[in-house]
Amino acid sequence: MLGKLFFVFLKIGFISFGGGYAVIPMIEREMNHRGWVDAHEFQKIVSLAGMSPGPIATNSATLIGFDLAGFPGAIVATIGMVLPSLLIVILIVAFCMRYQRNGQVKASFYGLRPIVTGLIIYAALHFGFLSHSETLFTWSTLMTLLISIGCLYAILKYKLHPIVVIVASGLVGIILF
Repeated sequence: MLGKLFFVFLKIGFISFGGGYAVIPMIEREMNHRGWVDAHEFQKIVSLAGMSPGPIATNSATLIGFDLAGFPGAIVATIGMVLPSLLIVILIVAFCMRYQRNGQVKASFYGLRPIVTGLIIYAALHFGFLSHSETLFTWSTLMTLLISIGCLYAILKYKLHPIVVIVASGLVGIILF
């Protein structure tokens, strides 16, 4: 199991762009495909990982590894998730230092932005609105949408610190749900 965990998260780490929430759909697909974690449990893991300090994708890998194989599983899954990023960053830094003024290199990084944006929007829609049921218009999705709009408004209009908004939305969620 440890070897499988390592290679699954190594693969996810190598083929995922955007980090954080953009990687969550890939992790979910791999976990569901293997039957390791069901959708409800995965949603709980992602919620806990999002509340923990650090990158959500790495935290998710750690929690899944722990759930499947205890402390050794957490370590192996985390290393598998982080190792590709470490290697890629080392290679990119070496490349960018050499070709940092090249127009094609700059343009390629700008070209990746829409992909990352799309993956983040997908994750937000999937976990925020579509994970509870197949239909978009339910009490739960309506309340989630209203809380999301309220949070965005509070951050943009009143410049509230994200931690204040997170705590407040958590309290609203407890009251409503």
